[in-house]
Amino acid sequence: MIMQNTFRKLLDEDKPTVGTHFMLVDPDVPELIGDTGFFDYGEFTAEYSAFDFPMLYNLARSAQCGNLPLMIKPDQDGQGFWTQAALGAGFKAVLFTDIRTPEDVDEAHRIIRPDTPDVRGHVGVKLRRPALNSYDTTAYLKDLESVVFCIMFEKDIAVENIDAILERAREKGVDMTQWGPADFGFSRGEPTLMQTKEIRPFEEKVIKKSLEYGIAPRIEIGSVEQAKRYIDLGVRHFCLGWDRFILRQQLSELGAAMKKVTEQL
Repeated sequence: MIMQNTFRKLLDEDKPTVGTHFMLVDPDVPELIGDTGFFDYGEFTAEYSAFDFPMLYNLARSAQCGNLPLMIKPDQDGQGFWTQAALGAGFKAVLFTDIRTPEDVDEAHRIIRPDTPDVRGHVGVKLRRPALNSYDTTAYLKDLESVVFCIMFEKDIAVENIDAILERAREKGVDMTQWGPADFGFSRGEPTLMQTKEIRPFEEKVIKKSLEYGIAPRIEIGSVEQAKRYIDLGVRHFCLGWDRFILRQQLSELGAAMKKVTEQL
């Protein structure tokens, strides 16, 4: 049975969404995220992780226990193979990195859309998780069509060509844009730019232009307090926190507090 893409349903209903990132490949992680009931999806940042094909299956299965749709963020070099592997495992959304040109949007579109006469994507019929019990090709096609399509603006050249890219993104049905401050500064030869207020005009341009083209901007934040500024700019979609950093922060706080206790013994 194919799991409903509740992430897509929220977008179709024009409701705000909140996700969270995870880098760790223990299947307990997406299950824990889903069990909280507070997140609309989990983003597996595959670009930063070490994993294999069976692990994608295990992550998707465990997320399904908590009815949690999963997004994959693949590295651009292997995006075709790993994106289709993730979709075959049961992932429901893709965030494509390193977009530089309208042609990059075209390629991303081909990777996730079906090879039908009206679409001509590159996804055919694959005997993966949807075929475990029965294989309803009509349901499979609807599932592919429901995949949430996101692209990143994280390169200087992409921001320079933002209108052409967003025009193509609108044509191809991109659902969300994602601002990437770290790579943006890096691509300009200013690796510390993301830590300064000088980056804000570029960030705000991506948000404003995305809204103009009818594509929802999504922003990554590290704390709830950071959301207000973006809400004032028109942002309604967020991805909050990273499992590795949350774990480190909690361990540091617990360890420091306990250290003070034991020092008094």
